[in-house]
Amino acid sequence: MLLLVAGIAVIGWRFTVPEISPPVPSASSPPAQWVDESACEGCHADQYRDWRGSHHQLAMQPATHATVRGDFNQRSLNSDVEISRFFREPDGFRITTPDDEGKAADYRVAYTVGVEPLQQYLLAMKDGRLQVHGAAWDVPLQRWFHLYDGKGVDHRHPLHWTGTQQNADFMCIECHTTGFQRGFDPVAATTESRWQALGVGCQSCHGPAFGHVEWAAAKAPAASASKGFERSLATVGQSEEPEICARCHSRRSPLGNGYTHTNALLDDYLPAILTAELYEVDGKIKDEVFEYGSFQQSRMHAAGVVCSDCHNPHSARPRAAGNALCTTCHNAAKSVRPGIDGSALQGGNYDDSSHHHHAGGSPGAQCVSCHMPGKHYMGNDLRRDHSFTSPDPAQALALSHPDACLDCHREDAQAKVLVGFQQWYPDAVARDGGYARDLFAARHGQAGAADALFRQLARSDLPDIRRATLLSELPNYPSTAAQRQAVEALTAKSALVRHTAVDVTASLLTPAQQAAALARLRQDPVRAVRLAATWQLMQLPSGIHPAAIDRVRLIQEYENAQNAMLERAESHYNLAGVYQLTGREAEVLPALQRAQAMDPTFFPALIMLAQVQEQTNEPQAALRLLQETIERHPQDASLRHALGLMQVRQGEHEQALQSLRKASLLAPERPTYGYVLAVALHDAGQKRPALDLLETLLKQHPSDRRLRLALVSYLRNAGDDSRAEALIAELAAQNPWDPLLQQIKTRH
Repeated sequence: MLLLVAGIAVIGWRFTVPEISPPVPSASSPPAQWVDESACEGCHADQYRDWRGSHHQLAMQPATHATVRGDFNQRSLNSDVEISRFFREPDGFRITTPDDEGKAADYRVAYTVGVEPLQQYLLAMKDGRLQVHGAAWDVPLQRWFHLYDGKGVDHRHPLHWTGTQQNADFMCIECHTTGFQRGFDPVAATTESRWQALGVGCQSCHGPAFGHVEWAAAKAPAASASKGFERSLATVGQSEEPEICARCHSRRSPLGNGYTHTNALLDDYLPAILTAELYEVDGKIKDEVFEYGSFQQSRMHAAGVVCSDCHNPHSARPRAAGNALCTTCHNAAKSVRPGIDGSALQGGNYDDSSHHHHAGGSPGAQCVSCHMPGKHYMGNDLRRDHSFTSPDPAQALALSHPDACLDCHREDAQAKVLVGFQQWYPDAVARDGGYARDLFAARHGQAGAADALFRQLARSDLPDIRRATLLSELPNYPSTAAQRQAVEALTAKSALVRHTAVDVTASLLTPAQQAAALARLRQDPVRAVRLAATWQLMQLPSGIHPAAIDRVRLIQEYENAQNAMLERAESHYNLAGVYQLTGREAEVLPALQRAQAMDPTFFPALIMLAQVQEQTNEPQAALRLLQETIERHPQDASLRHALGLMQVRQGEHEQALQSLRKASLLAPERPTYGYVLAVALHDAGQKRPALDLLETLLKQHPSDRRLRLALVSYLRNAGDDSRAEALIAELAAQNPWDPLLQQIKTRH
């Protein structure tokens, strides 16, 4: 656990808010370090002209009659659970919408977010927060639509516009302004966020420009490699430019309040790896992950291509239209700019039917249709995949991932598509080195799964984000070799790989081994790695901490990261965990109570609060807390599961089985809930239902070693040795190095 992300329900106000105060300079740097963006125009007229009117410049604007694109002429929008009404007034705009109690209230629109294909609106709250309303204006279709229609998002739901997941100060504004700093006062529970300028401007990427302006005016030493900036973008390396863009164009968790221009990405944010929830098994985008994660996997990135090779960084538009953008490099001459490795390029006329086999100018003839298939997010926003894969319909059918050919030709029989593809591209082979097939084997517990992971991890050309993803699968296949892989990854060049390895070692190594392996990371140059290592080391028995580790300093750094985000219930929850692990018991309960007060729907904190109550001789109060919360949120599986475990501890076995069964039914994708239910059933003497449940779960989650071992044990107790041996044989096929197999051989 490092930093958790969830929604927070906060107070809504039923009053017209006062006029919005003008923005003030960011508190992160002295005001003199920033300059007005217009100061750039004199020397950089072309770049400034490109930027004017761009999506970056217009990313966030005051809500005026010139900037608001939605129809506020007394329109209304009905979602599946509530009604919002939109009003245009002489001095601005107003939305009447349900507040956090479900009562209709008036809110003034303070700012617009975005310009197309949709525009959203920030409502100002009396405590200083800016919240994103759930309705958006569809610019192409000129209509209102609700982003969460059909999902039952009412005032009790974490996604309601009054909740923390719609708190623009934390979730949105940083990527829509320049020099943004959140300004939350935890004592007064008020917000006064600050920014240097609305919109993404020159200094968002280049950094504060006061020194550069002085350098340009020759008021500073002429010999300046950075030309007066803290960091010169002219000298950034292959990995650094995408990292600069990734501060916004990635799925990531913050590690504090904003970013520092001279920092590495993982000093300020933790990018997501390629989990099954976020990405397809071949690396294509699934959930809303933006561009960084997919681009990091691409052969383009490996060859040295950076974002600005394809995108004008000032206008944010592609550098050329249509296929001309791709044929800049992919052409008969294989022409690439210096710094890009073109050795793998094959010369040819790619904008020709001999390559794409579609009519010229048709959608199928566009490079992006086959190599950058897109998905719509936020209702109507098409985002294209940046892993630049090639279609492979046979693999897509085998591994159940999307494919450009199959997706475009849905009306055709799949066999017909396969035959056509093979006729057009008889020599086509997977170009990912077997990554997708091997990751699929690991996630689905196929024979050879462990070997598939080791085979991929042995590659020298494996993208770092894929290496981190494969490492995260190792705990399902423990062995001495897996331990070695995890320990070696702690010294990887990639900070993302090192960070992932920290969590993996916690699953594969003994506490003493963890202490020795993680001690070296106490001086890691990257903050995300230090924070992850600190969290793991805090959980080890105090007697085995390495003598050299500066526990006080590292724990303080971890706490500082949480204290920078006290507007989030997750941070108070994380702090409660730190207090508990470091012997500050008196501080645990207050931290959890603050988390619950800030977000009654952040259930990890509420569950931990109930556990603390139970441990402090208040078992009935703990039960009531969970039961009352379940009454308000009957569809949450985590609450039912926590209640069932507490009922087991308090001897209420019949009630516990009901709670655990409900949790498993509500979240069948969570095998832990089913596993605990099976154990409880078996302990209660219901052995056949327990066996049947484990059999069902194992079919759904064949890589889950814990399910398999429980089923083997129960089958042997029931005298079904043949079925138990078959399950052990499957385990041996998955992972012949599993230490359990040696124990079984020893016993026999």
